[in-house]
Amino acid sequence: MTTEVRVQPVPPATLPILSHWIGGRPVEVPPEQTGPIYNPATGQVIARVPRAGAPEVDAAVAAAKAAYPAWRDMPLIARSQFFFAFRELMWRQRKELAELITRHHGKTFPDAFAEVTRGIETVEFACGLPVHLAGLNTPNVATAVDTFTLRGPLGVTAAITPFNFPAMVPLWIYPIAMACGNTMVLKPSSHTPGATQLQAELWKEAGLPDGVFNVVYGGREAVTALVEHPDVRAIQFVGSTAVGRYVYEEGTRRGKRVGSFTSAKNAMVVLPDADMEMTADAAVASGYGSAGERCMAQTLLIAVGDAAERLRPLILERIAKLRVGPGMEPGMDMGPIYTAEHRASVIRWIDRGEAEGAELVVDGRPFVHPTNPEGFFLGVSLFDHVTPDMEIYREEIFGPVLGIVRAATYDEALGLVNGHKYANGTAIFTTDGGAARRFKLEVEVPMIGVNVPIPVPAGYLSFGGAKESALGDLAMRGEDGIRFFTQQKMVTERWPEPGRRSTLSLVFPGNS
Repeated sequence: MTTEVRVQPVPPATLPILSHWIGGRPVEVPPEQTGPIYNPATGQVIARVPRAGAPEVDAAVAAAKAAYPAWRDMPLIARSQFFFAFRELMWRQRKELAELITRHHGKTFPDAFAEVTRGIETVEFACGLPVHLAGLNTPNVATAVDTFTLRGPLGVTAAITPFNFPAMVPLWIYPIAMACGNTMVLKPSSHTPGATQLQAELWKEAGLPDGVFNVVYGGREAVTALVEHPDVRAIQFVGSTAVGRYVYEEGTRRGKRVGSFTSAKNAMVVLPDADMEMTADAAVASGYGSAGERCMAQTLLIAVGDAAERLRPLILERIAKLRVGPGMEPGMDMGPIYTAEHRASVIRWIDRGEAEGAELVVDGRPFVHPTNPEGFFLGVSLFDHVTPDMEIYREEIFGPVLGIVRAATYDEALGLVNGHKYANGTAIFTTDGGAARRFKLEVEVPMIGVNVPIPVPAGYLSFGGAKESALGDLAMRGEDGIRFFTQQKMVTERWPEPGRRSTLSLVFPGNS
């Protein structure tokens, strides 16, 4: 198969130009310092986005650093009022945010709308964060000595976020960082910037003090500048393993707190007793939703016993009914791939799967949308008889490609999941409560679904992977997010009492 990249020529820079957001205001750049934004449904350039380098990152960090002391010292309840206001603005404009996501990413509008609402969940959690920042107080740990803990912010923090969830993933990170008293520099993907731009404007409308929230767009140079900047105290990253490993290793080497959430290759285990109709729905929804561009997609289906023979025809029935087209058109199940380059990459993965000997049951490569032939569309693909020695089993494709793996027993299926280098999310489909219980206890993956294909926890719970799917000790969001973005201090204090004099002692202090 050929993998020609179909990209329209970039027109003159007369298109709308987005801007960085630094110190509470938009920072514009000349057209020659911008790159194109495509509508993946048409292949046309619809706007331009700035490319930040070290100077722009320096300016954003300086603004965040200047805003930090006042933000840190603001009473918690006063700080939380900005989050209540922001939440209301986000809810009011959730449809506009979803439309921006669909226009820049390509996912269907209902999918984008669901993304926005799931992101707002974490803003709601941040609204109530004052109660979670309370410490512990232990009086009289020794004679007239009290001990208590404090959770204080770190300073300037950063988030580097991916193209596939331009609203939800940033909203999983920066509200918690800011509610804890930190200031933020967000570097989102330059492919899908519209939703980020609107969020910055909504923070301004909510009255957030200038400099608390800053946005810089860009690529490698912007990432490097954030990682190397001495005033950035902590970074959370979501994206590819190669970049995430660089951010983690270089950031921690420079003394920063870093959490990198990287690639995945999720597998759902199907036992022979599973409800096959429900399982087929789950497999198709998880594998092909958002064109497979989800880190929690179940891209491998490990079928135990005769489950594959019974499940495969049900999956084929559903594939035959899928509607692929522009995400804003009603009734579409799947939109385009987000860029022409990534479309070509997914095609190369399908080529490789064929060469490795997997059975290509459904081939999505020939698909061309009838009225949008220049769009970055790709049909869905289904492989069967995928085996662990194949690259399409081992590596993340990040496209609408689902693979069936066959296992003889539950233990073999569990071994396949636990033996994989990635460990982000997994699921088991069964009507046997005992088998499900065993799976929950024995599987070495932190996010688990039982008859749930995409086990993304609610916004007040933590989200994170293991093995090569995450680098760092703490997950994002929830209690782990609070721990990540705060420094716990242990205070031991004694106040002199009237009429009592302390005596000199060189003995190591005890608790009596």
